[in-house]
Amino acid sequence: MNKKTILQIAIDGPAGAGKSSVARAVAQRLGILYLDTGAMYRALTWQALQKNVDFADTDALTHLAWETSVTFDMDTHRVLCDNTDVTEAIRTPRVSEHVSAVAAVPGVRARLTELQRNVASEHPIVLDGRDIGSSVLPQAPVKIFLTADLHQRAQRRQKDLNEQGLTTTLNQVAQDIAVRDEKDSSRATAPLTQAADAVLIDTSDLTLSEVVEEVLALVRRVAP
Repeated sequence: MNKKTILQIAIDGPAGAGKSSVARAVAQRLGILYLDTGAMYRALTWQALQKNVDFADTDALTHLAWETSVTFDMDTHRVLCDNTDVTEAIRTPRVSEHVSAVAAVPGVRARLTELQRNVASEHPIVLDGRDIGSSVLPQAPVKIFLTADLHQRAQRRQKDLNEQGLTTTLNQVAQDIAVRDEKDSSRATAPLTQAADAVLIDTSDLTLSEVVEEVLALVRRVAP
């Protein structure tokens, strides 16, 4: 990789595959920025709920995307929506229920993709999401697609919810994830998909540190 080229690491995959944990750890090890693009869509979904926007109204959602400020504290990884800290609020089941509908709106994706590319053009960075390698940064030199079996992903998601004080059954979590997988994979605009040149890593039986080491090994091959 040309030394003048800014390092971009794209990590994609379905819910519960470990994207955020891996991306954050990789960024920390490399001393570069981390951007959770999924949190941007969740923040906008939270905002739509606050303003009672109809999730079937694509024009209203697009307008909301252009008028809402979604920012990150790169040091603490806190998520701000119009200067309100929504880090925990965007992880609730109510937001999860509607985020796929928001993410499927072409105008919303155009706006948030623009913001994501702007950040990635200025700093060495790790981005995680569902369409980073395939759509947002197709030129990224390092592309990874993380996956795991549904049971493992549901267990991880249930643990996250429990830590937020939210109680739900494993079966319900698995069902919710399966529904979201289908919505994200079948949407017309920038669907969840593995880029042709992305490296597939199944995290089902791997620890976080093992996955991080695999990703770092890939980075070293591109930028030794």
